Amino acid sequence: MEQATGPLAGIKVIDVTTVVLGPYATQVLADMGAEVIKVETPAGDTTRYIGPSRTKGMGSYFATLNRNKRSLAIDLKKPAAMKALLALIDGADVFVHNMRLGAAKRLGLDYESLSKRNPKLVYAAASGFRKGSSLQEFPAYDDLIQGLSGIASLNAGPDGAPRYFPMVVVDKLTGSNLASMIGMALFHRERTGQGQEVHVPMLETILSFALVEHMWHGVTGEPEKGVGYPRVLSPHRRPYRTKDGFISVIAVSDAQWKKMFDAMGVPHLADDPRFKDMEGRTANVDALYGALSDGLTSKTTDEWIAALQPLDIPCGRAGTLSDVFDSPYLKETNFFEEMDHPVEGKVLNTAVPARFSKSPPNTRRLWPTLGEHNREVLREAGCSDAEIEEILS
Repeated sequence: MEQATGPLAGIKVIDVTTVVLGPYATQVLADMGAEVIKVETPAGDTTRYIGPSRTKGMGSYFATLNRNKRSLAIDLKKPAAMKALLALIDGADVFVHNMRLGAAKRLGLDYESLSKRNPKLVYAAASGFRKGSSLQEFPAYDDLIQGLSGIASLNAGPDGAPRYFPMVVVDKLTGSNLASMIGMALFHRERTGQGQEVHVPMLETILSFALVEHMWHGVTGEPEKGVGYPRVLSPHRRPYRTKDGFISVIAVSDAQWKKMFDAMGVPHLADDPRFKDMEGRTANVDALYGALSDGLTSKTTDEWIAALQPLDIPCGRAGTLSDVFDSPYLKETNFFEEMDHPVEGKVLNTAVPARFSKSPPNTRRLWPTLGEHNREVLREAGCSDAEIEEILS
């Protein structure tokens, strides 16, 4: 196995998270070089059984959330198993969970208990709602938070009914944010020697994300006058139909729009009061994008790309998700890496997007089998052979 080379090399993380939010966060840490021990129940994380695989318990959903981790599968109802977990936490830099806070406390895995044992510990948790709030213990999943936050309404269908985004956007965004906050807490510890508790709520996280452009009149305390950025809410904001397919194209500046109108053969629209400046285009965005919808059907997608790219107008073919596997650009950047999994055989792994010039991340191991590292991790916890047999029996 390769040595960790990322910026978090040498950081030890005990990860008792499940499903998406937590594992996404800890995979970011693992990709950055942290040693992540994934603690699972004997049944395993539920995502192990979602998606195609060649071996039971190695589903594709699990695969994309758990690389660069070791798996320890133990029953925490056994006192010896809990003792081993606490020993691992005593020697760790970070402890991460996405349980409800009350459940963590009942297990003795709350911040107050663990920080007494390990004062330098960065204790990180994510749950649906703010710690200390009336909803602290309320259960939450991605779909619920999409609805409560209002983002499902942003994705409404033609009938106006809210629809969930076709991805677990809240879980992944909150997981990304959690990983970032852990990094910041580690930086604080590096400067001060102090560990601390970090809690990230799902609802506030997605709202702070969504309201960047959609706060609108809410900024002035008048949300009743309207919230939502009209440009991105326009029904005409979508990939545009061409003679043979679809194209994604966006012009922003006055100069780009002038070039766009020229290329479409309607140069007079650049002087139209509705479209000649940013203020006018914002107020008349439906008409603006409607003009694009009408005009772009006159040529094929390739013809439009050939015409618009030399004008420095961002554009590209709007394809399907499966099309990205044949993308010349992604092949050039080696985003999809063919690797050998010890159990699954030839597999595709997605590359870490970030690049570091001095501490490059690397993929050291692919997703683990359930309990693959039981004995070696328990030995690291100081367990004797007899104790290991007791825990694993």
